[in-house]
Amino acid sequence: MAEVLVLVDHVDGAVRKPTLELLTLARRVGDPVAVALGAGAGATAAVLGEHGAVKVLTADAPEFADYLVVPKVDALQAAFEAVSPVAVLVVSSAEGKEIAARLALRVGSGIITDATDLEAGEQGVVATQAAFAASFTTKSRVSRGVPVITVKPNSAPVEPAPAAGAVEDLAVSFGEAATGTKVTSRTPRESTGRPELTEAAIVVSGGRGVNGAENFPLIEALADSLGAAVGASRAAVDAGWYPHTSQVGQTGKSVSPQLYIASGISGAIQHRAGMQTSKTIVAINKDAEAPIFELVDYGVVGDLFAVVPQLTEEINTRKG
Repeated sequence: MAEVLVLVDHVDGAVRKPTLELLTLARRVGDPVAVALGAGAGATAAVLGEHGAVKVLTADAPEFADYLVVPKVDALQAAFEAVSPVAVLVVSSAEGKEIAARLALRVGSGIITDATDLEAGEQGVVATQAAFAASFTTKSRVSRGVPVITVKPNSAPVEPAPAAGAVEDLAVSFGEAATGTKVTSRTPRESTGRPELTEAAIVVSGGRGVNGAENFPLIEALADSLGAAVGASRAAVDAGWYPHTSQVGQTGKSVSPQLYIASGISGAIQHRAGMQTSKTIVAINKDAEAPIFELVDYGVVGDLFAVVPQLTEEINTRKG
């Protein structure tokens, strides 16, 4: 069977969930060959093998940590030339998209970003995407070369499928550009104890209707009762009520969780573009004519200051 390259997103050997989702999708079109780079790369093999990787190509070098994305592009290109895959899959993060774009340019291939599903077609791999602010769903394939595809987190289930997971060293030669941009310092991001916004299975977001930073703890309490990430609309972020890193929307982050709860968000197209591919959408808004109700699965017309605390209390009671 043809092989599919999957770039592994991991932290010191701990494989992140979106990579396991990529392996599920990769198995639909070929045999997954994982590419793990940097410190702890070898430690990823067991988990990757449990989830379908027939082979794990590993490489570690100071360049992966000390410089920006080019060393990883060099390594992925080396894997591409060694394997001759039918597709290359990368997690659709900011870094992932840059790596994918650089690789596609180097190997003369087309690129598809923010895919939400994959299937094998008669003329190659076909990707499903949301287009025009998620108003339409399209199916696309590249017309030139081997498709390089970035996939949005939460687009596929994590499905164990034991495979060999044989570890092989990947020989990498770094080009001159690899050391062009050096990382001079790092500042660890403060942990909230909540899931990463773009990877969370549940997201609870607040908007203009929250009416102030002092009221966002209501949103956080509901999120914590569900084990969810916290998001915010552009209006809430622009008002300084919540950090920009939590903005969901066209100019913020794009999310696709299993459950999305929008509280006090009108549903302007800017926000909808970032969350419309969520599997189940719930809205709480006192304006029955709010655009958000056009796309929800469940809508609650009511004051969020009354509804959200009751919902949080009920969830905590049921958990208890």
